[in-house]
Amino acid sequence: MKGLILCGGKGTRLRPLTYTSSKQLIPVANKPILFYGLDAMKEAGITDIGIIVISKDSDIVEFVGDGSDWGFNITYIEQPEPLGLAHAVLTAEDYLGDDNFVMYLGDNIIKEGFKELVNEFVKNKPNTQILLAHVRDPERFGVAELRDGKISRLLEKPKVPPSDLALVGVYMFDSNIFQAARSIKPSARGELEITDAIQFLIDNGNTVVPFIINGWWKDTGKLDDLLEANRIILDDLKIEIKGDVDSESKLIGKVNIGEGTRVIKSVIRGPAIIGNDVVIKNSYVGPFTSIYHNSQILNSEVEHSIILNGVKLLNIPIRVEDSLLGRNVEIVKSRAKPKTYRFMLGDNSRVDII
Repeated sequence: MKGLILCGGKGTRLRPLTYTSSKQLIPVANKPILFYGLDAMKEAGITDIGIIVISKDSDIVEFVGDGSDWGFNITYIEQPEPLGLAHAVLTAEDYLGDDNFVMYLGDNIIKEGFKELVNEFVKNKPNTQILLAHVRDPERFGVAELRDGKISRLLEKPKVPPSDLALVGVYMFDSNIFQAARSIKPSARGELEITDAIQFLIDNGNTVVPFIINGWWKDTGKLDDLLEANRIILDDLKIEIKGDVDSESKLIGKVNIGEGTRVIKSVIRGPAIIGNDVVIKNSYVGPFTSIYHNSQILNSEVEHSIILNGVKLLNIPIRVEDSLLGRNVEIVKSRAKPKTYRFMLGDNSRVDII
């Protein structure tokens, strides 16, 4: 059985961050989102993996490499334009051949993984197995309508959802999916929808099995979703202190501090994870915060936020919260007169001033 991980797409909902980095590499609890999917593949015993990328110059290729860190054999497959999930399947047809495969959306996180579901698929041999989860906002997702426990209809992002059961970003297929994907037409948004391809399978007598998961799953396509994912994963954090914490500092709850990090006259209230070579001085780091490597937090407060590599928060007079700060961002309080706000922001940035 092979794996297919989709890392195409332009990440428009997370711009400007995604102008310079793939959304799948944004760290949640200081681990890139994509790595959660790779770990789940490894746990499920899948070693041959194709990764869909916009181009082979993608930073995904640089970060993941040949997959040897996980014991994988990785093949990169180019999909220059994101023309839908079913189009991605067709793009990978030569690689997948007649093998069964798991398709995983690279910006999703399934906390419990999917090892048992893969085993069930291999044992029962349906044509397709899809994962479903109850959600609050089904209009954002592909939605399934069930009748007597079987799938009767699938709709992609319906304005009036027939149920609250969303398709989770993990699908298991045999080779019948290729004929289905070739038989459908682009949707109103110009994409070959995987929901339409699966509906084709259902309508043509293929066995499509639903599985409703009760564990936690998150599509991390928006800021609020990223912060929630960060919060939930940090809840299971293990206490580990590799850096230096001075006697005037206080660590409360589950705190993880990386090598070379210095905490000076500060309070860190967990769950919180701090990367390597970070300096936190005269500051407060609140719960559900992840701070990546080489950052500086001086005379400032931050909580419920994701801070990427090389960020500087210097002398900020009010607490930073519910925020996502990209690589090498600097937020500094200026002492210049008169008092003004000065910004240098990329396209589609958002700043809330209170």
